[in-house]
Amino acid sequence: MIFVINLAVFFFSVMIHEIAHGWIAYKLGDDTAKFAGRLTLNPLAHIDLIGTIILPLFLLISGSHFIFGWAKPVPINFLNLNNPRRDIIWVGISGPLSNIIFAVILSFLLKLLYLPLIAMYILKTAILINLVLAVFNMIPIPPLDGSRVLMGILGQKASMQFALIEPFGIFIIFALLFMGLFQKVILPFVVVFARILGITF
Repeated sequence: MIFVINLAVFFFSVMIHEIAHGWIAYKLGDDTAKFAGRLTLNPLAHIDLIGTIILPLFLLISGSHFIFGWAKPVPINFLNLNNPRRDIIWVGISGPLSNIIFAVILSFLLKLLYLPLIAMYILKTAILINLVLAVFNMIPIPPLDGSRVLMGILGQKASMQFALIEPFGIFIIFALLFMGLFQKVILPFVVVFARILGITF
């Protein structure tokens, strides 16, 4: 039961994250995600076999201290944005911000409602997962959202050179996780945010 709950909460949180990217892009001039049918809460539109199911299942079964995965990326054409250099920042930050907002809402529910233990566990798990997703995705390594923000800040030439590492980004991320990125960087930030929300795990 706990296994199923963790996986369901993880997928829903990633789905909210991806919808936020597509919705902000739509508001800023790019309707690619809308026409692709990705601005929906229908989970079937967002499932990626490896990133949403196989990898998270493997990590949960193996007793990993973190859940790593992804939904099917929302298609975005940055050239369609009203101001691509500026709007790429808003599109990039929208996913992590949606996870933080979701965690804040859940923390209020946790404090305001009298809930059975299983419901409290689900809410705390959801808060933790959303904070991890927010912090993890703000790491400035492609294809994570933090890299989009950095590319919007950098000059055109620097951002083009930075984009060249994207094909190797996933390998860099896994290498950093292996070297303790989660314990040394992500987890401390998550703990700080959780304390701000008045949540202890």
